[in-house]
Amino acid sequence: MSGPADVVVVTGTGGMGTAVARRLGSGRELILADASADALDRAVTALQAEGYAATGQVIDVANRGDVEKLARLAAGQGRLTAVVHTAGVSAATASARKIIDVDLLGTVHVIDAFTAVATRGTSLVCVSSMAGHYASLGREDEVALATAPVDSLAGLAVVTAVGDDPLAAYILAKRANHVRVQAAALEWNRRGARINTVSPGVIATAMSRAEAESATGAHMMRMLEDCGAGRTGTPGEIAEAVAFLTGPGSLYITGTDLLVDGGQAAWIRWHRPR
Repeated sequence: MSGPADVVVVTGTGGMGTAVARRLGSGRELILADASADALDRAVTALQAEGYAATGQVIDVANRGDVEKLARLAAGQGRLTAVVHTAGVSAATASARKIIDVDLLGTVHVIDAFTAVATRGTSLVCVSSMAGHYASLGREDEVALATAPVDSLAGLAVVTAVGDDPLAAYILAKRANHVRVQAAALEWNRRGARINTVSPGVIATAMSRAEAESATGAHMMRMLEDCGAGRTGTPGEIAEAVAFLTGPGSLYITGTDLLVDGGQAAWIRWHRPR
């Protein structure tokens, strides 16, 4: 008689989300979540056609109730093995307010909701961004971002200070992802579970194409040449990083960030002309 099924949850059905679903979903119950019913239906249909036991849930990660419902559903289907949060918006296509709601508050909703249902062996990976490594925040602001209750986060001075600047909001949100996960690691350890972030650089997805066509796109692509990478990353490379962080080879890794950017952040710090 078989035991409970292994369950994998992936939020976001963009390029990275579907790559992660394919990498982790074989032989497991795969739950995909997205705010777009059409995008979700396309992803679930494609994965089912490939033999995956995939189902979909329409949720808005900015809505705490939606995320809590997803967490309860996943926990009720079997052994919660991996949760990978890829859903997000970019500075090229969203307002500062939307970025705070989705990329900052939405990530906190995912952390909080799945903390409540995490059990021994559960691994949560939140996809952040190399942009979080560009933030320059004081200790007091980082402590507030890491520990403040979700209902008070949007009113923090460090958050309201971004105003209507989408890029500033994006950098702040992605740094908040890092510190929020670091602070959550203690509770996850107590549950025998793990929590980490992955920070992709420029990855070949529809979102990155929109960014490349934005006002800062040419500068972003030029930096890929200057840092020596010479190319964008692929969704499959992010999926491999996530597979490592959710797999047996990383059992002593929690509360940290894996930067997957072809060396771009290192180049900016040490080699970019001032």
